[in-house]
Amino acid sequence: MNESNVDVKYEPFKEIVVMQRNSFSSPDDIARFASIIAGGKTTGLYWAEGMVFLYFPLPASTETAAKALIESRRVYWTFVGYAPMPNYRLIIETKEKIMVPVIDMSSNPMFRKVAKWLKEQK
Repeated sequence: MNESNVDVKYEPFKEIVVMQRNSFSSPDDIARFASIIAGGKTTGLYWAEGMVFLYFPLPASTETAAKALIESRRVYWTFVGYAPMPNYRLIIETKEKIMVPVIDMSSNPMFRKVAKWLKEQK
């Protein structure tokens, strides 16, 4: 196949459906949670728009999720945990010395939109 025959298109998701969400009171609390659910392995958090968060996508391997992804460009996040963190930090270090890296996703429009939505949740 000739490379010049390949078209590259950008088609972002049209919708993210959050099935469960949990607000944590501090970045330390969400860092503890992330460490526990990862079984002590290194896990990361995302940051944008003054919010730190993590999410679990519904795998597109399920027929329903795959169909929604292809036909509607809709993805399902089964769980989102979040906390306010006005200023970006490379690492959250809790008082128990748990170190959780934080990835600055503020260059990504989708993550910025998710963070803005999370800020509005009570």
